[in-house]
Amino acid sequence: MSKKKILIFDDDKAILEVITIIFEENGYQVEISETSHDIIEKVSNFRPDVILMDNWIPRIGGVEATQLLKNHEEFNKIPVIYVTANNDIVALAKEAQADDFVAKPFNLDDLEDKVAKYLSN
Repeated sequence: MSKKKILIFDDDKAILEVITIIFEENGYQVEISETSHDIIEKVSNFRPDVILMDNWIPRIGGVEATQLLKNHEEFNKIPVIYVTANNDIVALAKEAQADDFVAKPFNLDDLEDKVAKYLSN
């Protein structure tokens, strides 16, 4: 069975490191990016099963990057889980057209459960 793929967009190196280790230990293939302006290219090359998207990411923010993906006919079915410390996470996730959200600081078990939920569909 091929590994499920997770693409993570976040500019916080510590978060990227921790999440990558956790998901790789659980058998996922992980790719990371500290910018989101080239989301379509990255998704096209990696073909993730799920995407974790930070709100505060350089060049274009998480909302705009997620909207680009969700408005792209080929990739709009890929689940995007919005991850941010912003108080307006519900509104931001909705505006971005994200499928779900997790607030920072997050519990790793909660994050793993959210990802598993979208990968079991």
